[in-house]
Amino acid sequence: MNETWKGAIACLGVAVFFVMTIGIIYWQVVDQPNKNWILRGTFSGLIWERRTHSLVIQTLTEDKTFAEIDVGNVGNPEADVPFVRNLCWLNKTEFCYTWDSVADVKISLESDDASQTECYGITWTPLTCHMELKDCFSMVNVSWYGGAIVRAQNWPINNTTVSMQPFVVGDLRDNPSGYGSILERYFLGSTGVAVLVDPEVALHVGFDGMQRFCLRTAPSMERLLLKYTVCVGPNLRAVHQKMWHPLPSQKPALPNMNILWLPFWKLLVNVDSGAKLERELRTFSNRLKRHGLGEGVISLTEHSTALLSDTLDHEYLYSKKQASERPTTDLPLVGLLNVSATLSTFLGVDSRPFQTSLEDGTEAYWLSLPATAQGHLAPLLTKWKAKFCVKLNVSNPAAVNWFVDWVGSLCTQLGVKYVALEGGERNPFVEHALRPPKALAGDKYIQLLAGMAERIGDSAIMTTGTRSSHMPLFIRMPPLRSDWSYAGLKGLIPSILHYSLLGYNFLIADAVGGSLSNELITDEELFIRWLEIVSFLPVVSFHTPPWECGEDRVLNLTRTYIAKHQDFVVPLVLRHAEEWKSNGNPIYRPLWWASPNDLNTFTIDDEFLIGDEVLVAPVTERGATRRDIYLPESGFQWQDLNNAHVFDGGTLLRDYLVGLEEVAIFTGRNS
Repeated sequence: MNETWKGAIACLGVAVFFVMTIGIIYWQVVDQPNKNWILRGTFSGLIWERRTHSLVIQTLTEDKTFAEIDVGNVGNPEADVPFVRNLCWLNKTEFCYTWDSVADVKISLESDDASQTECYGITWTPLTCHMELKDCFSMVNVSWYGGAIVRAQNWPINNTTVSMQPFVVGDLRDNPSGYGSILERYFLGSTGVAVLVDPEVALHVGFDGMQRFCLRTAPSMERLLLKYTVCVGPNLRAVHQKMWHPLPSQKPALPNMNILWLPFWKLLVNVDSGAKLERELRTFSNRLKRHGLGEGVISLTEHSTALLSDTLDHEYLYSKKQASERPTTDLPLVGLLNVSATLSTFLGVDSRPFQTSLEDGTEAYWLSLPATAQGHLAPLLTKWKAKFCVKLNVSNPAAVNWFVDWVGSLCTQLGVKYVALEGGERNPFVEHALRPPKALAGDKYIQLLAGMAERIGDSAIMTTGTRSSHMPLFIRMPPLRSDWSYAGLKGLIPSILHYSLLGYNFLIADAVGGSLSNELITDEELFIRWLEIVSFLPVVSFHTPPWECGEDRVLNLTRTYIAKHQDFVVPLVLRHAEEWKSNGNPIYRPLWWASPNDLNTFTIDDEFLIGDEVLVAPVTERGATRRDIYLPESGFQWQDLNNAHVFDGGTLLRDYLVGLEEVAIFTGRNS
């Protein structure tokens, strides 16, 4: 072959290479589809969306999008990733990919024909240290529910705006822009999608109002996983029932249901001795009887509980005797009343039991600063109600045994029937910017505290909860403002729906009129409208006695609604409590529970269902005596219990008359 032919072949080779290169570039950039399917199930599939840099779960027919997950933070968001290729070659139910040499992702698909749901288990593993992984779920055209209580509770949570921060139980009084006292790593979307984050993930969450919410791993020197499950189904009720069903290992148990019949009355007094407090108790109890308000529970503050305990045998209370040795003599007055004591796991550094613990070598009963093997434990100082305190180490079995025995002795001597535990929200490790021990990482303190409360008895009341909704405990909602905003009256129904959706059905709502300010309520209309709502909840509680608010009609209405609560609401709650116990369905339900495919129901935040058959539509606007009411479920007929009028489901009643002394209540039945 001469030189001419050799040159021609070389030129041809360069031309072919050039054409192939152009072709590949054209295929990748121009001709290749903007999305490719990476997993396919029975009715849904997972798509890589090239233009939006996101994973999209759609029906196979592409006529419905369940969820869009932005993964643009992984690697360089500016870099084009035209086509993702499955590295799990032989498994059609798994997808594996290494993203920009920064993180591995593994997605597994499971289908459940019985519930018509499909679940995608997603695990991101960083390939380097210092890598924070973040996935964001779009809120566009999706109403989302679940997560955590916030200051001004909305239903759905799309309007929520919270900066990226640790997703742990917190105290909204200290951090009003953070997360509150009830929290679950669970989010439910109106398209029929649910997200459940693994409990071991060191999780941060942020909400960008109306746009998206993001899951992110915590900053760390370690390689932390981001692991969660996304399930999709025919509608949001079906996927919730599939994903939020009680685990066999967490069989739900009912608390003491006798509490439902008894209104709680908070005793607000400013006295400095147990003797004076007993006189106030006697006066208050007599006044309740004189006004015909029936039997109830008088709720003592932590300060009042401490005053009464000061009258007892402290040597006995703080010793380590067994429960069988407890004395049985009660205080004459307190033993005759239904009293709720309020305690916390904080102990003043000037108190006798704390000094005793330092003397007898039980300083490990309190949360402590880290110490070397040769060092001594130094209890961690914090402030609780303006006093320097230490906090019980609930990860120490001996400390828990001591506390449970102490509470039992206190209740026996005082004759107290109910105990409220406060202060679980406060985290001294966070306050001091310290890393907690592994046994107390994240919200493990709250879980252990709930376990301790369960040991105290089925009449225990908690102010916090996470992964503890199956326990036989009552949950007291945080205090609300005494106004008509979402931080006050308007936030009541969104909070009720939120708690119940997450399994916390046995609520003690904030006292009638709100109690955040600790002052008595003088707004008569606000008191009445608040009373009307809480009378349909499991427990009615009061901060302001009705004889202190306005005219005699407030007192008369209080008697009326307490009777309605006992005669109508409590039997309903008892019936549906058994349903919750067997299948996990919430007692208090949003309207979409009855009509899960009805778009009108997704954003209604001022009505609720008790079970499937009772709809409650209170007034939450100042000065209003009319309101719009939506009746769900086109196959139902709804009867107004106030006037016996019957309406078809799927109907919007405009400007429906609801007088100041009324609540619109409908009962439904199949048409």
